[in-house]
Amino acid sequence: MSASVPRLVIAAPSSGSGKTTVATGLMAAFAARGLAVSPHKVGPDYIDPGYHALATGRVGRNLDAYLCGPELVGPLFQHGAQGCDIAVVEGVMGLYDGAAGEGELASTAHVAKLLRAPVVLVVDASSQSRSVAALVHGFASWDPEVRVGGVILNKVASDRHEELLREALEQAGVPVLGVLRRVPQVDTPSRHLGLVPVAERQAAAVEAVAAMAAQVSEGCDLDALARLARSAGALSGAAWDAAEAVSSPPPPLPFPSSRGSAPSTPPGGEAPRTPGRPERPRPQTPDGLVVAIAGGPAFTFSYAEHAELLTAAGADVVAFDPLRDEELPEGTRGLVIGGGFPEVYASELSANEPLRKAVAELAASGAPVAAECAGLLYLCRELDGLPMCGVLDASARMTERLTLGYRDAVAVGDSVLAAAGTRMRGHEFHRTAVEPGSGAEPAWGVRGPRPRVEGFVQRGVHASYLHTHWASEPGVARRFVERCRTS
Repeated sequence: MSASVPRLVIAAPSSGSGKTTVATGLMAAFAARGLAVSPHKVGPDYIDPGYHALATGRVGRNLDAYLCGPELVGPLFQHGAQGCDIAVVEGVMGLYDGAAGEGELASTAHVAKLLRAPVVLVVDASSQSRSVAALVHGFASWDPEVRVGGVILNKVASDRHEELLREALEQAGVPVLGVLRRVPQVDTPSRHLGLVPVAERQAAAVEAVAAMAAQVSEGCDLDALARLARSAGALSGAAWDAAEAVSSPPPPLPFPSSRGSAPSTPPGGEAPRTPGRPERPRPQTPDGLVVAIAGGPAFTFSYAEHAELLTAAGADVVAFDPLRDEELPEGTRGLVIGGGFPEVYASELSANEPLRKAVAELAASGAPVAAECAGLLYLCRELDGLPMCGVLDASARMTERLTLGYRDAVAVGDSVLAAAGTRMRGHEFHRTAVEPGSGAEPAWGVRGPRPRVEGFVQRGVHASYLHTHWASEPGVARRFVERCRTS
């Protein structure tokens, strides 16, 4: 049973401490031992799970207590961990950093408690010696419900430095489970939104993961880490199941209330696909109802549960690459375009005129089209002056401003995704702007201190900057497939 899968949460005092190197390297090191490793990431990030998938050969899955609600963290973990020998969960930011203004909600500590999992604290020890004990003691004692079971020291300068750190930590009562020396940074190039996705790097990403695995294998006590993972508490409840979720959606989750409310009407009236070209299987559903999902290097941001929910709702989900494929998959009745980096590939996307026309024709026919963030930009008239699909009478451009954060939203009107009044939580993560920011029929009203509307709903199109996790509202997938069947 997945409830008894040994598990570890890899956390840190702050971002930049080395969580991704340790978590990804540990996943790969355990996999090299012949273990089936289940990879997970706390929070909404799409990029780290791509590296996790490369390290383990399994789909990298997110555990986000804000997007999905605390009640789904355990079931989604169990769903992903089924059949595995061990699970490694990479945290987000600092151990106790959660959604702004929401206390511990969605923090690594919160998820660790929900999973009843021991925490391994990765500490950047490059500029300290005895002070490391005070730091670790503080993190280990701050919340009695969070069990810090060990520490991995990163960026240790020498044998003498290691000796001083170990002596200090003996007083903190937290065992040292690994020591990583200062080495040239593993080649994981970054961009304005984080690491460069695996699908864009391929061979270089494989080399980076191998380097992380070697570093962790050499510097960490894998046997001790495995023993710690086996000390995780039992989880209650069943694993999440897409078919069950679609057929019997759960009642609304008791999210904490947010300040402010969304406008009810508009003002004035973003198993893993192998990096590279996705496969194009033939339709398998009895009526050939194909939902095409954009993939490839330009559109790498998607939660695995979305495709699983669409499949459970009766669709044959087929991936395609807008950079290479000049037509939509045969039998396409609906289209999902997630997030990614279309601005990096704007020239190639624009040059693929046959596919742009095919997307525009599908949208004009009234077929359901769901687009998030990068998908929104692709549907615009232009992106940085280059022609896009022209489905929306809007223009997109890169900016210097980073828009980042969780959002509490409500559907302004009926669409192919949601009935008016449907409440969902999502996140924004981009350095682009779309003008105008919403259509005559907006997609979402965003709640909070500064209520606003954003996105576009027109005929079968639902396009927005907001990334959502459909497991929190399975009716979204069911409604989308039903509209594909009747449009």
